[in-house]
Amino acid sequence: MTPNRTSGSHAIASPNTQSAHTHTPFECSSFLVERLSGNCSTNVILLSYQEEVAEFGLGLCCAEEQRGETPGREDSPSDLGEAELDPEGDLKTADEKAFGKEVVLLMKALNSLATPEEKLAALCKKYADLLEESRCMQKRLKALQKKQSQIVKEKIHLQGEHSKAILARSKLESLCRELQRHNKTLKEENGQRSREYEEQRKEAMLHFQMTLSDIEVQMEQHSSHNTKLRQENMELAEKLKKLIEQYELREEHIDKVFKHKELQQQLMDAKLQRITEMMREVEEKQQRERDFLLNDATESRRKCELMKEQETQLKQQLSLYMDKFEEFQSTLAKSNEVFTTFRQEMEKMTKKIKKLEKETTQWRTKWESNNQALLQMAEEKTLRDGHFKAMQGKLELLERLCRALQKERNDLNNQLSLLQEPGDKGTAAPPEFSDPPIKCCNE
Repeated sequence: MTPNRTSGSHAIASPNTQSAHTHTPFECSSFLVERLSGNCSTNVILLSYQEEVAEFGLGLCCAEEQRGETPGREDSPSDLGEAELDPEGDLKTADEKAFGKEVVLLMKALNSLATPEEKLAALCKKYADLLEESRCMQKRLKALQKKQSQIVKEKIHLQGEHSKAILARSKLESLCRELQRHNKTLKEENGQRSREYEEQRKEAMLHFQMTLSDIEVQMEQHSSHNTKLRQENMELAEKLKKLIEQYELREEHIDKVFKHKELQQQLMDAKLQRITEMMREVEEKQQRERDFLLNDATESRRKCELMKEQETQLKQQLSLYMDKFEEFQSTLAKSNEVFTTFRQEMEKMTKKIKKLEKETTQWRTKWESNNQALLQMAEEKTLRDGHFKAMQGKLELLERLCRALQKERNDLNNQLSLLQEPGDKGTAAPPEFSDPPIKCCNE
C-alpha cells in the first residue's frame, strides 16, 4: 500500500516541481542520510524536507524573475516559503497554503508509513522522480529560451518591416494624391477635347449632308438630261438609218445613170460613213460616261453609308470608352496598370479619329474631282452640241446636193426623150430607162 501512496503523491506533486534547482542529487541524499543517521524524528525530517522544498521554490521564483516571467500557479513556492516563515500561523493551514494539495498528500502518505526506513525509501523515490522531472524541465527551459530569442529577433525584424511599410504607405498616399490630381486634369482635358470633337463632327456632318443633297440634285438633273439625249440620239439613229437606205438606192440609180458622178458619190458615201461612225462613237462615249457616273454615284452612296456606319460604331466605341473611363476612375486607387491601358486605348482612339479625318479629306477631294469631271462633261456636251449642229448643216448641204442631182437627172431624161423623138418613124425607139424617183431627205 505504501508504494501506491507515494506514486499517487508523486503524480499530484509533479506539476509544482517544473523548475530547475541548484542542489545536486548527491548533496540532497547526503543531507537525508545525515538526518536519518542522527536518529532524528520523522517530524524533523519532514520539516527539513519542507525547508528544501521552500528553497527550491525560491530558486524557481528567482529564475523566473530573471527571465521576466511570473509563476503560472497561485500556490507558488515563494508563497509557500512565506507561509512557513510566519510563526503565528497554524501548521496544517500553512502547509495547505504553501505546498498545496500535493504536499498535503505527500505528508499524509509519509505519516501512513510505519518505519523511518520506508519513509526514507519513499522520499528517495520521490526525490529521484523530481530529479528526473527537473532535468526534463531544464531541457524544456533551454528550448523555450532559444525559442524566445528567435521570437525576439523576429519581433525586431517585423518592427523594422512595419516601419518600412508605414514609410512606403505614406509615399504611396502622396503618389495617389498626385495621381488623383493628374487624373482630374486629364478628365477635364478629355472632356474639353470630346466637346470640341463633337462640335467639329457635327459641322462636318452638316456640310457633308449639304454636299450630298447637292450631288443628288445634280445627278437627278443629269439623269433627266441624259434620257432626253438618249431619245434624241435614237431619233437621229433612225433618221440616219433611213438616210442610209435612201442613199443606197440613190447610189444604185446614180451608178446606172451617172457613171461620171461615181467618184463624187463615193466621196460623199465615205463622208457619210465617217459621220455615222462619229455618231456611233459619240453614243458609245456617252453611254460609257453615263455608266461611269452611275457607278461613281452608287459607289459614293455606298461609301457614305459605310461612313455613317463607322460613325455609329465610333459613337458606340466612344460611349464604351467613357464607361471604361468611369470604371477606371473607380479602380484607380487599386491598380496603376489600368491607367496605362486606358492611356493606350485613348491613343488608339486619337489615331482612329485622325485616320477618319484623313478619310473625310480624301472623300472631299474625290467629291471635288467628281464636280470637276461633271463640269468637263458639261463642256464636252456643249462641244458635242456644236458638232451636232455642224453635222445638221452638212446634212442640209447633202439634201440640196441631192435635189440638184435629181433636177439634173430630170433634165437629162428630157434631153434623151427629145433626141429619141425624130427616129420614131423609121426605127423603133429603145425602151426608155425609167428609174424610180429619188425621194428627198425631207420626204
